[in-house]
Amino acid sequence: MKKFVKKILSLSLVLVLLISLNACGKDAENKTDSNNNAGESSNEKVQITFWHSMGGAGGKGIKTMVEKFNSTQDKIEVVEQFQGDYDEAINKLKSATKGKAGPDVVQIYDIGTQYMIESGHVIPMQEFIDKDNFDINLLEDNILAYYNVDGELYSMPFNSSTPLLYYNKDMLKEAGIENPPETIDEIIAASKKIAKDNKTGMALGIYGWFFEQWMSKQGLPYANNGNGREERATAVDFDKNQGGLNVAKAWKRMIDSKVIKSFPSTGDARSAFVAGQAGMTLESTAALAGILKEVGGKFEVGTAYYPKINADDNGGVSIGGGSLWILDNSDDAKKDAAWEFIKFMVSPEQQVYWHKTTGYFPINKDSYKLDEMKKHLDENPQFKTAIDQLRDTKGEYAGALLPVFPEARKIIESELENMITNGKSPEDMIKDSAKLINESIEKYIQSNK
Repeated sequence: MKKFVKKILSLSLVLVLLISLNACGKDAENKTDSNNNAGESSNEKVQITFWHSMGGAGGKGIKTMVEKFNSTQDKIEVVEQFQGDYDEAINKLKSATKGKAGPDVVQIYDIGTQYMIESGHVIPMQEFIDKDNFDINLLEDNILAYYNVDGELYSMPFNSSTPLLYYNKDMLKEAGIENPPETIDEIIAASKKIAKDNKTGMALGIYGWFFEQWMSKQGLPYANNGNGREERATAVDFDKNQGGLNVAKAWKRMIDSKVIKSFPSTGDARSAFVAGQAGMTLESTAALAGILKEVGGKFEVGTAYYPKINADDNGGVSIGGGSLWILDNSDDAKKDAAWEFIKFMVSPEQQVYWHKTTGYFPINKDSYKLDEMKKHLDENPQFKTAIDQLRDTKGEYAGALLPVFPEARKIIESELENMITNGKSPEDMIKDSAKLINESIEKYIQSNK
């Protein structure tokens, strides 16, 4: 019996020893795994969120560019998120930043520039440019002119555009018109020759951007204080310098001619043009790739400079589209990652891809040195028009900065509709537009003292 007990005790001791050794081994293994995980954690990719407003071809282009960036390096992962159109995106951003839940990089349209600067949520792009010794001279001067405020570049231009006159070459040729019109009067004259068989000479969408462009073409400021560039704009100027009334009268003259048809939006006007129901339309260069695809060779598409109101107007066009902003999220790693991503997006190769995909012109001058770009322009001369128009425009016509520009644009569009549909006079249209916009500016100033 004693021998049996001793044997049991011996086996128990051996078992305890084995369990103890196994536990030690597991503990050491766990410590090793913990150390390994800690190492892996330190090597994890920095993930940043990118909000954008590109749908259609632009959205596909953004997705492709982000995927390429993610696949060509192993330190940063960009998550792109579509946030609706420009208005929806900036409103979402306003809500998100209140809760400190905004993205790391956001695409904002040109007219959101002043709001973004005053929001207190962004880091000026100039800080990254200076820190990295980035050669800003690589970028197009007239594009930089818009986003450069008080000697600092606050955001990185990305999808830049200007408006163009699109025309059906076949229709104009049939009407005996050799060259595209350059002024409003020439557009009306050409439209009278084109408008027949239920076709209109021109499809004109109601768009506040066109109003702004005609102010720039006249070389006149939209707002006071040097278009809001000498100091914050406190009121519009278009009601005092005759420029706004010139635009309103020209717009009304086109519609009253009965050979130019008004449409609620540029999208509706574009549809009429690509369907061959209109000889001309006004649209952004960003629409060029889509228009060519939609026309599909049914007729030859021509592009020309945005028309003048009067033949002696000597101004230029202002930039449309959007730019990329880095938000201050108090995370240095994410800020640096955002800067690396932005540099990739404006690199020559990516800007050529973006241009070919959409029609937005490359903002990087080196893009034009690439054989791919040279070949593209040779084969598709329509794309070159916007580039030439941009370079023919002086920086002084960069356009206005206004903290309530989105509201101002909607007011202009509403008042244009009242003039076209409800018979409001051009004089009252300008007077009421200025009053409403100035009230919006004053309200903004009072709430942001």
